[in-house]
Amino acid sequence: MDFPSKLLEKAVEEMAQLPGIGKRTALRLVLHLLRQPSSMTQSLTTALSNLREQVQYCKECFTLSDTEYCHICSNVSRDHQLVCVVEDIRDVMAIENTQLYKGIYHVLGGKISPIDGIGPSQLHIAPLVEKVKNDQVKELIFALSSTIEGDTTNFYIYKQIEQYGIKTSIIARGIAVGDELQYADEVTLGRSLINRVPFDTSLKAE
Repeated sequence: MDFPSKLLEKAVEEMAQLPGIGKRTALRLVLHLLRQPSSMTQSLTTALSNLREQVQYCKECFTLSDTEYCHICSNVSRDHQLVCVVEDIRDVMAIENTQLYKGIYHVLGGKISPIDGIGPSQLHIAPLVEKVKNDQVKELIFALSSTIEGDTTNFYIYKQIEQYGIKTSIIARGIAVGDELQYADEVTLGRSLINRVPFDTSLKAE
């Protein structure tokens, strides 16, 4: 692609690094920004800069937050001994949209995937085990995607906490096997949470 401007070329190259954005789409986006008032571009730049510099991970659940503790963990009306284990913030948002879950979350930051070089030590598993060990959890709900990596991660965590005898459950398989949690519709996801089953029972079923 031959660019008439080095500045345009650099902007397109940077935009094209975003997931799902090819060079042609990046060019269209950059040209769109050029046609907008400079105030819009400045607002976007400021928003992205603030996001990068100020957003942080909640010290309790590891979701993204503007403050030290997210608004869910700071909510005293939530059941802090009911913990839903999810992969990332998109899953938290999906479950919150159901308006049916009243516990808190624990965001792992990914799933165990040896093929991608992701092991247990690279996820927020140790702090979760520590919570269970310190008797801060009465029930752990596994809400990872129904994939091989998700099931492997569920099983690994289960074996780490099995000795402590807490209740463990997994969302009902209203979520199709192989589906990502974030793409499930709210009704299906809500029913899967309500109809969750004991995790050890799901192991026997397999």
